[in-house]
Amino acid sequence: MKAQMREALLLQNQTKRTKCLVYTRVMGYHRPVESFNIGKKGEHKQRIHFEENVCS
Repeated sequence: MKAQMREALLLQNQTKRTKCLVYTRVMGYHRPVESFNIGKKGEHKQRIHFEENVCS
């Protein structure tokens, strides 16, 4: 059910969508992931993302 709703929403808003460039820090500077070679793209997919908690 959720997958069907998601697909319908994506199709409905297809004209509003734009390409998103993802940048990551490599060797001290930021580069787009799109320009990585196959090995580096694999390493990027294996990275663990975390959320930092806000101190109160």
